[in-house]
Amino acid sequence: MQEQANITQEKIFERYGDYLLNHGEKPKNVYLFAKENNFEEKEFYHYFSGFEQIESEIMNHLFTKSLELAAEVNSSDEITTKEKLLNVYYIFFENLTMNRSLVLSILGSSKIQNIKTLKTLRETHQHFVNTLDFNEWELIRKAKEDLRKFNEKSRQEVLWLHLISSIDFWKKDTSPDFEKTDIFIEKTIDTGFELMDNEPLRKVFDLGKFLWKEKFKMS
Repeated sequence: MQEQANITQEKIFERYGDYLLNHGEKPKNVYLFAKENNFEEKEFYHYFSGFEQIESEIMNHLFTKSLELAAEVNSSDEITTKEKLLNVYYIFFENLTMNRSLVLSILGSSKIQNIKTLKTLRETHQHFVNTLDFNEWELIRKAKEDLRKFNEKSRQEVLWLHLISSIDFWKKDTSPDFEKTDIFIEKTIDTGFELMDNEPLRKVFDLGKFLWKEKFKMS
């Protein structure tokens, strides 16, 4: 009879990830998963309500670690809000790439806008967006109050949808080291921030050409 394992949240993360990668599907149920890994089913529920929550926490964990890694460089007063956003995203997508097989298994092949797995990540992302200072742009400072309020309410959703579109692009990216994903992130964020500064035409044109070409290459 095998000795019962001293299970932790991190060990459940690791063993669940291993199961997904080795079997290509979720375990049949929590009881069997716990039994195969030598711990009691009730210990699983001490950390998670089910497999969906594990997957949600894995995605959130990758983003949280990215925030931690970017924190030191982003603490400089010389770093702009756009640069802070890019620093976090570049690290996050590097983390996604390091765990690509697992992440693709979690996300599946469908569009990901409505996947419950990203609920916790969305909450963390919203909190991160709220820490950024968007008032440094002259366009927002001069805007009427109702427009400023609209920007505040819509900013979280717009940036979340941007992150989702970037993950979708990364899922389909076949370029070496997924370099086109970096280009996509930079161009889309750069265009958005240029729009805020009211100088959009050249970058919108460049972005349109890039997206048009990639749509047909990757569809």
